[in-house]
Amino acid sequence: MKKITVYLLPIIILAACSKELEENPKAIAAETFYNTPSEVEAGLNAIYIPLKDPNCMGSLYQAQLETYGDYIWGRGSYTPLNDYAGLDNTNATRAGQIWQLFYRAINNANICLQKIPLGSNLTDADKLKYQAEARFLRGLIYYTMARNWGGVILRTEANIDSVNVGRSSAADTYAQALSDLQFAETNLPATARLTGAPYVLAAKAVLAELYLVTEQWQNARDKAKEVIESGKFSLVPVTVPGDFDKIFGPEVVTTTEEIFYLKFSRQGANYGFTYAMFEHAPGDGHHGAGGYYAHYTDTVLNPVMKAWDNADLRKQYNWYPWNIGLGANTLLPNKFSDPAATNANNAGNDFPWYKYSDILLYYAEAESRVNNGPDAAAVDAVNQVRRRAYGYASSSASPVDYNQADFNAQSFIDVVAKERNYETCNEAKRWLDLRRLGTVKQVIQAVKGKTVADKMLLWPVPTIEMTYNTSLDPVKDQNPGY
Repeated sequence: MKKITVYLLPIIILAACSKELEENPKAIAAETFYNTPSEVEAGLNAIYIPLKDPNCMGSLYQAQLETYGDYIWGRGSYTPLNDYAGLDNTNATRAGQIWQLFYRAINNANICLQKIPLGSNLTDADKLKYQAEARFLRGLIYYTMARNWGGVILRTEANIDSVNVGRSSAADTYAQALSDLQFAETNLPATARLTGAPYVLAAKAVLAELYLVTEQWQNARDKAKEVIESGKFSLVPVTVPGDFDKIFGPEVVTTTEEIFYLKFSRQGANYGFTYAMFEHAPGDGHHGAGGYYAHYTDTVLNPVMKAWDNADLRKQYNWYPWNIGLGANTLLPNKFSDPAATNANNAGNDFPWYKYSDILLYYAEAESRVNNGPDAAAVDAVNQVRRRAYGYASSSASPVDYNQADFNAQSFIDVVAKERNYETCNEAKRWLDLRRLGTVKQVIQAVKGKTVADKMLLWPVPTIEMTYNTSLDPVKDQNPGY
């Protein structure tokens, strides 16, 4: 059984630490806590807890964003999102829960950043690496929030006691994330302190995507290239569809392509990846506790699925037929499956926030944008991913290789986006890619025949923030349409 490694301290310490961090952060005085490596690491571990909550990136975050993708539909309470008219009250409330848990994690990071410099039994090197981990996580959260809300409230260790803080612009939010991640890149160790904690190459991976999102093409290319040329990662070989379980399966501890994952475990009632429960149906055997079958697709009615080559092992692995009352062509997602899970909250699968195939595809796009068209290195990066998808060795030429001569600048970006869609399906990444590429309205109209309302493009700032933060204007500080 896979071991959970982020929570390597007694539960009573975690509980006590979490209670103080959430309810009375001022009570953790520098002279009584954050003075030794073990105390600081307990504080750092507390940053991960809200992120892994089922109401955050343990399930609701993925379930919300997956519904928006072109290859899938939402069912049940996610059905209203299929109209692309904005978030209804239920889903706006869910987005609000994600917001609150992100800020709980940010608050825990800010406490670490305030206290670590004062630690009496920490070396200067310890202080830097621990601050780097806290800033990596805070930067990653702010980056993720900017992509989903635009500008947000920038809470740092400098204004930790302030409830009333104004909303910053999206550009300033990205700038804060960039500053945090650059500090992390400079000061994180080469090797993570625990499996699931960040290290220098994880920071480079996030920076590669951040630069891509903010259209800093050369920086994106260079950071992705640094990760590739480190020689630390490789694609896990696949020859049959089931081999993908060596990457995504519930028993996997880590792999050669894992860069930064949120780690989950069956150990304990609430350490598991709850999102797995959303993808399956009772009786299908893919989740031991049944399933909510919140998402589905169709091999005939969905053009993305119809066009996807059946010989692509990713298609065979990621989807399985199961009639939920909508006909024999219905497919359910398979990527996160755990037949041994005994309840909704203990599937053993991890969430692959950044894996090596992501970096190869970032590099391919960024390299092509720098050169206004793909060179041999860009095409080879895509081909490595594609070869593996068809069961070939990723490092050798294959019959499914793309040819550089067949592409111009735009057609290559299109094929990279297609391969990334296939590679990351069910990972809550497709919608954000479509928005970044500026094609979201065009693609959803072409595939689903729906007009994407402008209010669908960003989540609303939650009511609780608007109500209690007096620095916010309820009109100008709310996202359009809410």
